[in-house]
Amino acid sequence: MKLARIGLVLLALICVGLTLLNASWLTPKPGGPLIVLAHRGTVQPTEGAAGDDCPARHVRELASNYIENTLYSMHGAIAYGARGFALDVQASADGKAVIFRDATLDCRTDGHGRVDALPLAELKRIDVGFGYSADGGETFPLRGRGIGGMPTAAEVLRAFPSAPILFELADARAAQALVAAFAEANVPIGEQHGFAGPPQARARLRQLTQNGWLLDPEASEGCLAGYRSTGWLGQVPESCRGVTLILPRSGGFSLWGWPYRFLDRMKSGGARFLIGKDAQSEQLAGLDQAEQLGEVPHDYRGLLLIGDMYFVGRALQ
Repeated sequence: MKLARIGLVLLALICVGLTLLNASWLTPKPGGPLIVLAHRGTVQPTEGAAGDDCPARHVRELASNYIENTLYSMHGAIAYGARGFALDVQASADGKAVIFRDATLDCRTDGHGRVDALPLAELKRIDVGFGYSADGGETFPLRGRGIGGMPTAAEVLRAFPSAPILFELADARAAQALVAAFAEANVPIGEQHGFAGPPQARARLRQLTQNGWLLDPEASEGCLAGYRSTGWLGQVPESCRGVTLILPRSGGFSLWGWPYRFLDRMKSGGARFLIGKDAQSEQLAGLDQAEQLGEVPHDYRGLLLIGDMYFVGRALQ
């Protein structure tokens, strides 16, 4: 009986020790800036578009005239509190990097076919606001507002040379075109520039430059899986060094010391952070409702992806 009591006391002491070792409330709040990235600038959010090949037909009731991935929408995002952007990159037929979400033009624009089948001169004549509707295709209030609105990556870099930007590469050709765009804009690739996309796109990017950082979902999950095994002892796996961790808005409670102890350990281990998905999805998903701000740790410092800058950005301000 006495040995049993001693065992229980030792077990209790171990539990208390591990609790204190992983206590978030005992950790100083993280330093550094909150870096708000506007996903595609200021967008027209969609709803009820599941199963439709053209989500642009299902935007919410228009509260603004912004068209995603245009320079106008990027300037608007800055006005609403963004510090930078997450932008989609495609390659034109003549190897120019353009900022546009879809591989094809038919849904959002008055163009047809694949983006990579047309040269830049033709892409520049397209109306990128042609296909947006808030009533299922009855009316198209943005038609005529997006003529010539598809920017090149070089134009974006010249307009925002020091802004943090995460470029989402469509493929390996887009990676090659984007590196050429940096040279064209005379903007060096720096620590404020990140690159996402399929493995072949990231691999091609790394063949061309070692600068900037990669958003690699496999590396992120590998780091987090290792930390779930060893983090209770305060150990950060070597696989976390230099990795950008893709964190959910909520559901981080499986991570030892969440949020502040975890963030402090990972930062000291050389990782950076992007809150840019929800707990149920593996896709990048910025905040698109003001209420979701309550799911983000209050003193979070790192990259925060905002999907609806018009509403959420203003609430964040």
